[in-house]
Amino acid sequence: MVSDYHVHTSLCRHAEGLASEFLDQARLKNLPELCFTDHAPNPHGYDPASRMALEDFPGYQAMVRALQGSRSPRVLFGVEADYYPGGVEFLGQWLARHSFDFVLGSVHYLGDWGIDNQAQIERWRAADVTDAWRGYFLLLADLAGTRLFDAVGHLDLPKKFGFVPPERDIVEMAGPALDRIADAGMSIEVNTAGLRKPIREIYPSPLLLRMARERGIPICFGSDAHKPGEVGFEFAAALSLARKAGYTHAARYSQRKRTLVPLPGAAPE
Repeated sequence: MVSDYHVHTSLCRHAEGLASEFLDQARLKNLPELCFTDHAPNPHGYDPASRMALEDFPGYQAMVRALQGSRSPRVLFGVEADYYPGGVEFLGQWLARHSFDFVLGSVHYLGDWGIDNQAQIERWRAADVTDAWRGYFLLLADLAGTRLFDAVGHLDLPKKFGFVPPERDIVEMAGPALDRIADAGMSIEVNTAGLRKPIREIYPSPLLLRMARERGIPICFGSDAHKPGEVGFEFAAALSLARKAGYTHAARYSQRKRTLVPLPGAAPE
């Protein structure tokens, strides 16, 4: 199997289970690596219900470090850091102070609208869907331009509840963001959590994954696990999707340095 680069802990306030239980599941599923990527704290009062507080971070670090004696799977120290207007200065300084293996960059908000928040789904019903997606991809382009992140998480997150614009519009608006991601030397995540959501589709869609492959953007894999049993969720389907898009390798990270390894069952190029 491939490594899982997107796993949360109870410190994010909406996950459950001990960190050691996530590791046990990764071991049962023969994953080579498990990267904890809980939601990064911030000092701005941004989305406090879904992330650790600054004072919780030392406990998170100690929790992950305590598991790094595991020889199999290898445990990585990561974080999922949101991009939002006004947060870049703090984030750049904060990331530089810590020895992360991997930093996953995400966009969850358009202004005060949590686009993946079930409690705010009525805003999708009232929105111009194409305009909302366009605003999202503009933020993703800005995220890439900061050069603060190693990979983009759940690339087409706005589709979560099934509000999706025509493909021609997606191509037009996603292309410039993918160009910026490629220019920044970033990867994108093949995230299986979408199969657990109303859309019932992996992030990103086959269309967007092909567009990423055409630009030479590497991939990593993530379950976005919020429970131990979700570690490595439907990775066989993710591998199949990646191969169909033309991928033969996946990215691995250590101390924020990327290497590429062949996908299981794929011959090295």
